[in-house]
Amino acid sequence: MNHLAALQEAGASRTPKARAVIYIFLSGGLAQHESFDPKPDAPQDIRGEFSTIATRTPGLHICEHLPELAKRSEKWAVVRSLTHPSNAHSAGHHMMLTGRTDLPEGFDPNKPKSGDWPSIAALANRLLPPRNNLPPAIVLPDKIVHSTGRVIPGQFGGMLGRQWDPWFLEMAPYHPRHYGAYPEYLFHHSTGSVKDENLLFHAPHLVLPQGLAHGRLMNRVLLRNELEGQLRALDHAVSDVTFDKYRAGALSLLGNSGVRDAFSLDKAEARWLDRYGRNSFGWSLLMARQLVEAGLSLVQVNLGNNETWDTHESAFPNLKNYLLPPMDRAVSALLDDLQSRGLLDQTLIVMAGEFGRTPKISSIPGSQLPGRDHWGAVQSVFLAGGGIKGGAVIGSSDKIGGYPASDAQKPENLAATIYQSLGLPPQTSWTDGTGRPHSLYNGAPIPGLV
Repeated sequence: MNHLAALQEAGASRTPKARAVIYIFLSGGLAQHESFDPKPDAPQDIRGEFSTIATRTPGLHICEHLPELAKRSEKWAVVRSLTHPSNAHSAGHHMMLTGRTDLPEGFDPNKPKSGDWPSIAALANRLLPPRNNLPPAIVLPDKIVHSTGRVIPGQFGGMLGRQWDPWFLEMAPYHPRHYGAYPEYLFHHSTGSVKDENLLFHAPHLVLPQGLAHGRLMNRVLLRNELEGQLRALDHAVSDVTFDKYRAGALSLLGNSGVRDAFSLDKAEARWLDRYGRNSFGWSLLMARQLVEAGLSLVQVNLGNNETWDTHESAFPNLKNYLLPPMDRAVSALLDDLQSRGLLDQTLIVMAGEFGRTPKISSIPGSQLPGRDHWGAVQSVFLAGGGIKGGAVIGSSDKIGGYPASDAQKPENLAATIYQSLGLPPQTSWTDGTGRPHSLYNGAPIPGLV
């Protein structure tokens, strides 16, 4: 974007320490009561089955099944008052992934459209410069796809155009009835544990064909064809000039062994693989750390495909046995790993879903055990690193965790917090496919975090 460097310099005094963002997205909707906003004094049908535990921050209690994060509360903050008006999955995804509460004209919950608002990741891809021949934004380990096979809107370039879609590293196979951090935490909401030896996490291996030296790289048709295969989705979506830009970047990336290794888990230390957890949640967050260290500006990590966190039924055993343990472990390891490398102050971590869950426990027809329904009115958002004030609690929900009681925040405020951390100042704008300018910021960054 023209004059971006000047805009960034002008806004530098207000910009936090971060140079990168990891946006962890819990598709399906994390229950605020069973995570970062428990209500231990509420009636049983509100407070649920879990107890609370104290964190290292005096007065701050969270769900008992997040013990590792409780030990690290000095590294993270929670916003307990984020709100938007929709209880629908597709609309909620669109709002939280684009940072826009207003749905675009012609919004279709069943498919992405060119008239959708661009995702935060797509805007980062458009507005930020690449580093080390890496694209500014990548989404992993998969696209968010519903069990019916429909692709959820809000993840793509939308009005920016498909050429600004974030890069998707699709490493986790889609299956309509598999959820969670496979292989060890694979489950189905209605039946519990699932075993499937065919579900494998495929980290991309960016390697040169055998016998091809770097000096001969640019002259080999074979490699060019191979790269074109990897970028086939772009071939029909962008102009020849843009495609040549991606091809040149990919060729240059292949010649940089340090950057290339960020796309592989083969060289990760065994102790860190164990600390993150040898499952899709752990592998995804470990790769996110590697990519940030290699120069990525924004990595969106979808922890669980197919609306994994949509706990309508058997919510308490599924959260206790399959969802909270690998999330608690992997996010805690990410905090430790970034800190050990001197990167935590430079990397903002955000964790949210498309909405929260209903304050009252309920059952859906045919379910044996209860859960909570969709609830856009309030959710808890986790933030860490990037200069975030550890132990801070921003806002509150009412006594049953149903609505904001103080300091309500919107998706626009969360998006502004992310943009500010990426060094994009408030006067930044983007242009849609028809040439119309749009303000990047549609709200103010969440106050009290930094």
